[in-house]
Amino acid sequence: MRTLFQTIKQQFLEENDLVLASITASSGSTPRGAGSRMLVGKHGRITGTIGGGAVEYRAELMALDILEKKESCEHEFRLNHKDVENIGMICGGDVTAFFQYLDHNDPIIMEITETAEKFYEERKDFWLICDLLTTSGVSLYSPACGLIGTANVPSSVLSSLSTKPHRYHSEDYDLFSEQIGTSGTVYVFGGGHVSQKLVPILASVDFRCVVLDDRPEFTNPALFPGAVETILCDFNHLDQYVSITAADYCCVMTRGHSYDTIVQAQLLATPACYIGVIGSRAKKAAVFHRLIEEYNINEQDLNRIISPIGLEIKAETPAEIAISITGQMIQVRADRKATSK
Repeated sequence: MRTLFQTIKQQFLEENDLVLASITASSGSTPRGAGSRMLVGKHGRITGTIGGGAVEYRAELMALDILEKKESCEHEFRLNHKDVENIGMICGGDVTAFFQYLDHNDPIIMEITETAEKFYEERKDFWLICDLLTTSGVSLYSPACGLIGTANVPSSVLSSLSTKPHRYHSEDYDLFSEQIGTSGTVYVFGGGHVSQKLVPILASVDFRCVVLDDRPEFTNPALFPGAVETILCDFNHLDQYVSITAADYCCVMTRGHSYDTIVQAQLLATPACYIGVIGSRAKKAAVFHRLIEEYNINEQDLNRIISPIGLEIKAETPAEIAISITGQMIQVRADRKATSK
């Protein structure tokens, strides 16, 4: 989603109007659910997806028509078996999408894109709220900063915002909200080959990454496209450099068993929601033995550590390992979101 806001800002600077297509409801066998978004310009889709296939094809055509009419609208796509076969789509089902016209002359939209970027940088939780009853009603809301934008959002909705995409409807309003920002940061300990492949992939799926290493040559920002920060640190005293919260993820991939052990011992004293460690099962056994013997870590705490890190996809190269780690972290993030409010 960060890329979406950045793209809207860039397109507005180039004086291009846009349409933001958002799935507000879905049923049946559809590839994407509520909250999926696609940005469309005068030449078609620019970024994002609402699932591809028949729905996305029709939605793109409708968005181009809306660009001409300059009016937002909602549309329900009903795909029966014949529709699916005719367009060559495997998935079927019904999808409701809201098409919001974005006028590049609207200063509020530009303010929203800049505020969203600020929220990402400051690690603030925030929501995108679209007013489905108006053409240009859209707002950002953060508990720390309040409501910014033109959507008519009553206080009763603001006080009950869900972390999941949700539609709030009454006689007076029709709103669709989604928590966009996430306060969690991924701390990557070690700046080697896997880290260099991992960070840009994580950044591309909206993880905020910070890389730490004790070697200057491995904290060069040029090695980590998408990282918000690289830190030259002493692995023995991590609390002097970062403050890890329950919303944060930790990936341990230092250059050896000794440093991995030191880092893991400190991370287990934090409330981090995810601690993943690269290495073989033999390495895991050796490090766990040291953690028990030298740091008095109990086995219950050791269960917090995921090692070997990543999904089991028989990854071998740094790029493949990075993909397996990213997949696992996406899964953890989705599970945490599903169990929250």
